[in-house]
Amino acid sequence: MTVLTNAQLVLADEVIQGTLFIEHGRIVDIRRDVNGSRLPPDAIDLDGDYLTPGLVDLHTDNLERQVSPRTRARWPSRSALMTHDAQCAIAGVTTVFDALCLGEAGFEKARTQTFRDGLIDLQTMATTNLLKAEHFLHLRCELLAPEMPDLLSQSLDHSLVRLVSIMDHSPGVGQYADIDRFRLLRQEEGLPDEHIDTLINQAKLKRATYSQLHRERVLNLLRERDIPLASHDDRTTAEIEQNHQDGITISEFPVSLEAARHAKLKGIRCIAGAPNIVRGGSHSGNIAATDLISEGLLDALASDYVPAAMMEAAFILAQKNILNLPAAIALVSSGPAALVGLNDRGQIASGLRADLVRVHVHDGLPVIRSVWRAGERIA
Repeated sequence: MTVLTNAQLVLADEVIQGTLFIEHGRIVDIRRDVNGSRLPPDAIDLDGDYLTPGLVDLHTDNLERQVSPRTRARWPSRSALMTHDAQCAIAGVTTVFDALCLGEAGFEKARTQTFRDGLIDLQTMATTNLLKAEHFLHLRCELLAPEMPDLLSQSLDHSLVRLVSIMDHSPGVGQYADIDRFRLLRQEEGLPDEHIDTLINQAKLKRATYSQLHRERVLNLLRERDIPLASHDDRTTAEIEQNHQDGITISEFPVSLEAARHAKLKGIRCIAGAPNIVRGGSHSGNIAATDLISEGLLDALASDYVPAAMMEAAFILAQKNILNLPAAIALVSSGPAALVGLNDRGQIASGLRADLVRVHVHDGLPVIRSVWRAGERIA
C-alpha cells in the first residue's frame, strides 16, 4: 500500500488537509488529518503541498512540435514521441489524447507523415510499458484535404482511437475568418505574398469541392461507432445548429461567445485552450477563455500546444478568484474525462484510479514535484 500524507487534497468540491491510501493502482481511502503515529513508517510526507487528480488532455499538438522543432528540421518520430510523453508526464498530464491531423489544408508541413509515423509509433510503444502517461488517439479530420477520407478509413478502428474531430482551416471561416489576419500569419512564416494568394485561392476551391462531401463521409463512418465527435473553431450559431443535428457533442475552441452560448443551449460541451488563460488571451485573436468561463460555458481545458499550460491555467483561475480551486482543477481533470467517457479517473475519490499530481506553489507558480499514474510514480 502507498500512503501519501500531509497533503492538501483537491477533491471534487473542497480542499482538505489529509491522507490518501492507494492499493493496486486505486484510491482505497481518504482521511482528514491523521496522527502520524497511526501511519505506516513508509508513508510519504507531502509537506503540505497540493495533491490533485492527474490531468486529462483531450487535444495536444505537442507531438507535432517535437517532430518539427524548427523549420526544415524534422526529428525522428519515435524519439519525438518519447520526448513528448516525458513532457506530458512532468506537466502532470497522466492521460494524453495525441491530436494527429489527417490531411493538410495547404500551409502545414508534412502533417500527413507525422500522422502515419505517429500511428505506428503509438501502436508499438503502447504495448511496451515504457510510456509514462497513458496515450489515446484524437483523429483530427481536415475537411479540405483530398486524402483525409482514406486516412480516416485506415485508422478509425485503431484500438487507441477515442476521439474524432472535424476541422476546416479555410481562410474566411473559423479561426481564420479574418483573411487579412490569415495573410499576416503566413507572412510571419516567411511566405511571399504571391504564394499566400495561391494558398487562399486553392483553399477556397478545395472547400467548395470537398468540405461538405468529406463532412458527410466522416459522419457516416462515425455513425456506427461509439466514438465522440467534435467540431473545431465554431464561430456562428448556424454552425452549432448543424453540428447538433449531425450528432456532434463537443465544440473545440469556439471562437465566439455567440457560438459557445448556442452550444450550451444545445447541450454541446465546449473545450478551450489552457494557453489562452496563461497568456491572457487567444494567440489567434479570438475569444478569451476567461469570458467563456465567466458565463459558465466551458467544460474542459486542453493543452493545445503547451502541456504545462493546463496546471498553470487552473491555478491562475483560482488565484484570480474566477473559480475556486476544485472547480478550476475539474476543467483539466474530471471535465475532460467525462467528455470522452473515462469514468475511472479525473477525481480524487475512493475506487478511482490513483492518477495524482503533487503541486507546490512558489510565488504564485504551481511547480509539479511528483506524478503518479495508477499508483506508480512516473515523474
